[in-house]
Amino acid sequence: MRILFVGDVVGRSGRVAVTETLPGLVRDWKLDLVVVNGENSAGGFGITEAIYHELLEAGADAITLGNHSWDQREALVFIERAPRLVRPANYPPGTPGRGAALVETRTGKRALVINAMGRIFMQPFDDPFAILDRELNACPLREAADAVVVDFHAEATSEKQGIGYFCDGRASLVVGTHTHVPTSDHRILPAGTAYMSDAGMTGDYQSIIGMDKEEPIGRFLRGYPAGRFEPAEGVATLSGVAVETDDATGLALRVAPVRIGPTLERAVPDFW
Repeated sequence: MRILFVGDVVGRSGRVAVTETLPGLVRDWKLDLVVVNGENSAGGFGITEAIYHELLEAGADAITLGNHSWDQREALVFIERAPRLVRPANYPPGTPGRGAALVETRTGKRALVINAMGRIFMQPFDDPFAILDRELNACPLREAADAVVVDFHAEATSEKQGIGYFCDGRASLVVGTHTHVPTSDHRILPAGTAYMSDAGMTGDYQSIIGMDKEEPIGRFLRGYPAGRFEPAEGVATLSGVAVETDDATGLALRVAPVRIGPTLERAVPDFW
């Protein structure tokens, strides 16, 4: 199976990069599954129902979230009628929506997409290790799903690496999101799971983690806010990770970073 994971889409600039670039990648790379993190897609904070459908129409098969899941209050309602929208599974019981979704790919295969959130330097929700163990046991790779993608939305690289090894052999891909900075540690772990500490963002990299530079710099200098964070609106770079899996096992055969845009060094897989 050919899988593309697209890192945090930030604001209008990031959405334009997805809508202009993703359809061609789906066609040219013959992608089976596309997962997009959309938690910053609405003005940098949260997601709306219209944007959810916009990302699906561009080629996403599932959309994951994170700590900004509910910044757009409408998400608390429309997520119940959005079966391909996946919020962190370790939110407290009773939270709207779902933390995992079994989606049918465009080639008729089954892919389990799980979203979980870290606890180090983040809100201390339920234990992500226990939650991921539950979800992976409920829908095992090979037995119930042809591929399993885990989006671990977290701040600390150590926690992300811990989750990667914890899921090794039970997931096709474990990829970190949230920091908006792509890492160069993409690899296949010993038991066959592709891993990358952070997929980076799909947004304008002439910014401070996707936000217009003036207000963040001002806060560093002043020590207090003088206005709202606003997404940078320059041309975005699409960042993420590409994985090819073994159809017999669901585990990774190849993994490569993806960076397409004007600011970062271009990277595309050489195996498709």
